[in-house]
Amino acid sequence: MAKSSADDIELRRACVSAIDDPTQKIIISIRVSMSRGIFTKSSKLGHQMAKPRVLALFTQSKGHSTTAFLRVLKYSTGGVLEPAKLYKLKHLSKVEVITNDPSGCMFTLGFDNLRSQSVAPPQWTMRSIDDRNRLLLCILNICRDVLGHLPKVVGIDVVEMALWAKENRPSVSTPRNVQDGGPVAFAVPETELKVNFEKELVSQAEEEEMEALLGSYVMGIGDAEAFSERLKRELQALEAANVHAILENEPLMDEVMQGLESATICVEDMDEWLATFNVKLRHMREDIESIETRNNMLVMQSVNNKCVIEELDKLLERLCVPSEYAASLTGGSFDEARMLQNVEACEWLTSALHGIEAPNLDPAYANMRARGQLKRPDHADLRYKCRTYARLLQHLKSLDKNSLGPLRKAYCSSLNLLLRREAREFANELRASTKASRNPTVWLEGSTGSGQNANATDTSTVSDAYAKMLTIFIPLLVDESSFFAHFMCFEVPTLVPPGGVADGNKAGYNDDLGIMDINENDSKSGKTSAELAALNESLQDLLNGIQEDFYAVVDWAYKIDPLRCISMHGITERYLSGQKADAAGFVRLLLGNLKSRISVQFSRFVDEACHELERNERTIRQMGVLSYIPRFATLATQMEQYISGQSRDLVDQSYTTFVGIMFVTLEKIAQTDPKYADMFLLENYAAFQNSLYELANIVPILAKFYHQASEAYEQACTRHISMIIYYQFERLFQFARRIEDLMFTVPPEEIPFQLGLSKMDLRKMLKSSLSGVDQSIALMYKKLQKNLVSEELLPSLWDKCKKEFLDMYEGFAQLVAKIYPTENIPSVAEMRELLASL
Repeated sequence: MAKSSADDIELRRACVSAIDDPTQKIIISIRVSMSRGIFTKSSKLGHQMAKPRVLALFTQSKGHSTTAFLRVLKYSTGGVLEPAKLYKLKHLSKVEVITNDPSGCMFTLGFDNLRSQSVAPPQWTMRSIDDRNRLLLCILNICRDVLGHLPKVVGIDVVEMALWAKENRPSVSTPRNVQDGGPVAFAVPETELKVNFEKELVSQAEEEEMEALLGSYVMGIGDAEAFSERLKRELQALEAANVHAILENEPLMDEVMQGLESATICVEDMDEWLATFNVKLRHMREDIESIETRNNMLVMQSVNNKCVIEELDKLLERLCVPSEYAASLTGGSFDEARMLQNVEACEWLTSALHGIEAPNLDPAYANMRARGQLKRPDHADLRYKCRTYARLLQHLKSLDKNSLGPLRKAYCSSLNLLLRREAREFANELRASTKASRNPTVWLEGSTGSGQNANATDTSTVSDAYAKMLTIFIPLLVDESSFFAHFMCFEVPTLVPPGGVADGNKAGYNDDLGIMDINENDSKSGKTSAELAALNESLQDLLNGIQEDFYAVVDWAYKIDPLRCISMHGITERYLSGQKADAAGFVRLLLGNLKSRISVQFSRFVDEACHELERNERTIRQMGVLSYIPRFATLATQMEQYISGQSRDLVDQSYTTFVGIMFVTLEKIAQTDPKYADMFLLENYAAFQNSLYELANIVPILAKFYHQASEAYEQACTRHISMIIYYQFERLFQFARRIEDLMFTVPPEEIPFQLGLSKMDLRKMLKSSLSGVDQSIALMYKKLQKNLVSEELLPSLWDKCKKEFLDMYEGFAQLVAKIYPTENIPSVAEMRELLASL
């Protein structure tokens, strides 16, 4: 590259003037032709359009950093250069010379920040190889020394470039600003340049080695192509020799491979053995650890047992009653001679009781509690003692019936205290020994998470405890009632005596009293009702107050899990249906009250859930499926698991209340935004059906609500789809509606002469409505998809929308055929095919 010609200087001046930025310094400017390749599916390089351009390389320094630009300038209509594009060299990733160009003057520059990678980068065609090399050398030197990186170079012979750089060691023209601000070119020797291409490609030592290598082949430094061909031939010969050597060594390789396979088999066998030994050793370690753990536990248990025995011995010393005091307290008389001993025994017992009470008792003992198995109270000794007076009561009844009243009241009062205490202690101990975590009572509230009860705790122990209470005390109360009725000589039918036959034990003993039926013929029908009323009154005195302990168990179970009211309701109903005897009148009344109490508690749960649902309806956003829809399915599934006996009616009533409130609330929320009300309703009714599909197949009341939701879903779908169709084809179907309205008053043949319904109006309407029918249908699909949260509903809704549109269009086509028989419109079949293709 010799001294810059006048043309090059003028070109530089024009480039600097076009940029008009004194902070940017021009390095080189060259005229080129631009052609952009357009890639298509059928060909890699499409049509090229050549355009004259100027490429100019600029640098700009800011502080210690330098930025390099490649500017593309184009000629305006008046022949003046003006900026067209700007590329930053820091993004230059590839320099490629087009190999299928015989001149070698065409190349491309690839940048990694191009937005569209589907369009090929621009191609530049230089006027000569020298211009190409000058530009590429400047670009590569700046990328290396200024920007610190080199792009990938493709299609350029490095040796050729090195030789060209050596033969063309010019002074480089560099622009310099003068006083008037215009750039002037001046010569700079090659030694003053910061960079040159030789430094990057070939060093002095490498050049000397290359000349020596070429000398060995009797070639000059300019015979690069011949040297390259010679090297290619030698490389091919070497590769062929390598292949031949590999083929000759194939037997040896086979032996080596066989040896390797044998070694691999041995290694695999050893690995299997080691794995087997490892498993055995691991099992041995686990066995040893288990044995050590058991031994440690046994040792600890032995030590603990010894300590417990010692402590119990100390405690027993304090609890042991001396024999002389025990005799006075249990069987001593109240004679004056023994009064002093009785007083001493009472004083000792009082001090002993104070000694085992806090704070005199050790706190470690004070916190101790005994847990035994809950059993039915045993009244065998009490009944055995009553046998002494059974015959006396029989005679007393026959001699003076009025004397039995005070006796019955006294007996009822005394035994009532005993039964109530036993029931209270049993209920308290039952609740204390039952371990159950409390379930949350909020099931349908929208403000909580939809899955809060998905992992509900097991509360079956609660209903089991209630069942145990009934199992123990209901038979006990029935037995006490029957015993009382027979012992106090009530002339009512009693239960079947143990080991006997009712009304067939004429010559034997009734119940376990050991008495005979004296006046067996006195039990007349007239007396029975009076005796039964008296018996029920006495049973009220006998058992009154015991129901409070049953209520306490019911309330306790409700607090832990309100849904357990369902199973308790079924248990109560089962016991109630088994009490048929007249002597069990109060027991039937008790069970009935328990059933009512359970129903009230469950109704309270239902009311609270519905109240929470209504209270939060204002805070729920109208979007997607409401949380209480799937939560109700979870609630219903769990309620079905608790059903037993006659509790079906109780559950069905709760379903009716729940679903009624849910549907009313759903409609209220939908009305807050009428624009999206139908979409909101159809999504929630569809979710209701999907969540209750399995239960609706087995629960009749839920099947009823399922069909109700299905009808509401279809109505919402119809409204929503009609709105979408009318929105896209409003003019078409309004035209049809006007025709239908006029057909009630105007003959069909006169309708085309009505204002706005002429054939010309029909054609205009068809042109505006059906000219882009495929786009209108696509917009109809997008509008149906918009704001739809439940994407799984889209296919079925789209099918309904297409069917509804076809039905409406078919009606319109029939009207046109009847009113405008000579007019042609797209047929229903064509419209059906169009919908099927979309």
